[in-house]
Amino acid sequence: MKARVKWIDGVAMLGESGSGHGVVMDGPPELGGRNLGARPMEMLLLGMGGCTQFDVLLILRKARQAVTDCVVELEAERAAEDPKVFTRIHAHFILTGKGLDPKRVETAIRLSAEKYCSASIMLGATASITHDFDIREG
Repeated sequence: MKARVKWIDGVAMLGESGSGHGVVMDGPPELGGRNLGARPMEMLLLGMGGCTQFDVLLILRKARQAVTDCVVELEAERAAEDPKVFTRIHAHFILTGKGLDPKRVETAIRLSAEKYCSASIMLGATASITHDFDIREG
């Protein structure tokens, strides 16, 4: 896997993935940014959310669960001192579908957290990561 990050101006950067996709990252105005994009640490948190959601949906699809929507709400805390690593992350899954089995949802989230989600497992080296979920019929 490859990626490239090019400095634009101030503290703004253009990230380019090996698959050819770009994303603008920037810092807050008090650090010279213009708020043009997500902060790099926000990108890490978003990456974890995307990684775990991908796993959970794939596992539930294989379990023949009829998921029609999935949202992962993430909340994180960072260390007060440098390096300001994530120290706590909570992922709240909101799954919508027809007759979703709570046990299968719980198993899918656990498997993602413990076995499949590379991002969660890496961030878990410094952060306590917790999960919960709500199921909505629809």
